[in-house]
Amino acid sequence: MELRHLRYFVAVAEGLNFTRAAEKLFIAQPPLTRAIKQLEQEIGAELFIRKPRGLELTTGGVYFLEQARQILDKANAAVNDTRRIAENRKTVFAIGFVPSVFYGQLPLMVRRLRRNKNLEIILHEMKTQEQVDALKAGKIDIGFGRVRIEDPDVEQELLFDEPLIAAVPAGSPITRHPPSMTELSEWPMIAFPSSVGPNFTELTQGLFHRRGLRINVIQRVNDLQTALSLVASDMGFTLVPEQVKRLQREGVVYMSLEDDNINVPVIASRRQGENPNSVMRLANTILAELVENRLAGRYP
Repeated sequence: MELRHLRYFVAVAEGLNFTRAAEKLFIAQPPLTRAIKQLEQEIGAELFIRKPRGLELTTGGVYFLEQARQILDKANAAVNDTRRIAENRKTVFAIGFVPSVFYGQLPLMVRRLRRNKNLEIILHEMKTQEQVDALKAGKIDIGFGRVRIEDPDVEQELLFDEPLIAAVPAGSPITRHPPSMTELSEWPMIAFPSSVGPNFTELTQGLFHRRGLRINVIQRVNDLQTALSLVASDMGFTLVPEQVKRLQREGVVYMSLEDDNINVPVIASRRQGENPNSVMRLANTILAELVENRLAGRYP
């Protein structure tokens, strides 16, 4: 099996049409059709259901598509990193992160890693599920997120639980005292989009639902900065991790919550069973120190 066969398969699987896939790959359709048939014979399973009006992935095809993408991503990452290392003679260390963790210890970790002149640190903003996929594909070396993802190829370490706070409009009556979850449920909420699988939106809205509280989501936004801008515009409140209060915004007041134990986790994800190289050992040492400082109240 060659990488080109995987590329052919992904192109066909994404478009579910041999003609369009052939055009995308700049090859004739008959060789593409033969290559897919050969791939199926080599695997010993059909990947597509051929229908008069197009194709449909079999159950095996759906699984193989995910695996093929990961293999191709890992191959591309290996080529790109090798090229970069050859050009700069540096070791590449890639970090995936969700934006809300970048207002606390993570910048300190990056700063200390960058003191090593033989390292090139690459940062990728991505959701936790994307981090898991990127770890498996070799695109990143470590990820920092908020949600648990069950995957046998990735280990996750809970670094600490971080309090949630409310970002509310300055001058609002809700700033008079630490609001309760019940009080917040009576105000318009600015939330983030839901997505497939565990996510921050599910975590925060679940805090209300488990208390039997209904919420009024007035707007969904894709990023934290937009959410805070809407809060400053007096459109509503949003829940954010405590680290975010270091991001000062005019018209926004950060309020601790009256309820106890309203937390979200900070989780580090790494490849399962991989022996850490010298760079990873250095990163783990720095991370352990930063987490200890956080837990001991020496913040950040």
